[in-house]
Amino acid sequence: MKLPNGQHCDLGTKLEDYSLNPLHREGRHKARVFDSVLGITQANAEVLRAAIRSAAASSDEVEARGNNGFGDLFTLRFVMASARGSATVMTAWIVLRNEDFPRLTTCYIV
Repeated sequence: MKLPNGQHCDLGTKLEDYSLNPLHREGRHKARVFDSVLGITQANAEVLRAAIRSAAASSDEVEARGNNGFGDLFTLRFVMASARGSATVMTAWIVLRNEDFPRLTTCYIV
């Protein structure tokens, strides 16, 4: 299945503020893995941002995870390659009630 309106996904500042932030109490572990495996840091976050946007818009590997009362939940895994290596990136999304586009809730390497 595809991510509903994936081409209009909203990543907000989740990557820079959390997943790639080496100073975030919980996100720092994700940041360390992104850097060591793919060479992605806050400085080149746009590389990850572009890969996520592309996968959200085109992948048909999305899994519906139900509704948590706030909206419909989805996960999407995709393989990302860089000069340093490749890895499977897990993204989680929510389409909030009364909205028609997905918002990124988390992102990490599995």
